[in-house]
Amino acid sequence: MRIDVLTLFPAMFDGVFASSILGKAREKGLVELNTVNFRDYANNKHNTVDDYPYGGGGGMVLKPEPLFAAVEDVTSGLESKPRVILMCPQGESFSQKKAEELSAERHLIFVCGHYEGYDERIREHLVTDELSIGDYVLTGGELPAMVVIDSVVRLLPGVLGNETSAVTDSFSTGLLEYPHYTRPANFRGWEVPEVLISGHHGNIEEWRRKQSLERTWRKRRDLLAGIELTPKERRWLDEWEAQERSGQEAPGKPE
Repeated sequence: MRIDVLTLFPAMFDGVFASSILGKAREKGLVELNTVNFRDYANNKHNTVDDYPYGGGGGMVLKPEPLFAAVEDVTSGLESKPRVILMCPQGESFSQKKAEELSAERHLIFVCGHYEGYDERIREHLVTDELSIGDYVLTGGELPAMVVIDSVVRLLPGVLGNETSAVTDSFSTGLLEYPHYTRPANFRGWEVPEVLISGHHGNIEEWRRKQSLERTWRKRRDLLAGIELTPKERRWLDEWEAQERSGQEAPGKPE
């Protein structure tokens, strides 16, 4: 995969692109990560990329010329048009499903804005997607772009050391992830659930599914609306809901 980031602050990405999973993926040649300062494409002697909004109002608006010129330069000579993603508060809420969709692409371009906003013609005629990482406002699109890129790249084949890691992560199955334990089996009197050291893979898988479902029921019940449950899983939910209605302590600690 190739990823180009159009930004006024390319140095912000230096540490992120060189560290951890992204750095290793880059070293292995599994992803090409580039930053492009779109100020270099300004068409005026002062290299300004923003201007006052028509109609008045506070703040400055990013001009269309530098961004169009940067995207056209980055995509020059390519046979297929890549996805051009605008990071903005008005965009579609980013999700694991969207990350999986984007991970199937060969080339992504991220546009990181600053100031009051973008000239509307950028939205209408340049980008293919608009994404938001939450209902809050940040200084610019750089941090959101880093979040999305990290989420997408870790899904590429060969990036993670354990290929099942991405499959079992929270939200990949629609549920929150089950609890994890490692050595020592007994730490300060807190023991690892016996089922995990039993060696019985069927029981372990059922335990993990139940814990995942239970954790989702306790913390993010909204996610359950899109989950297809087996009769046994439905009974688990009925039991927890009955306990809650009766005032009993809701499940919380792994069995």
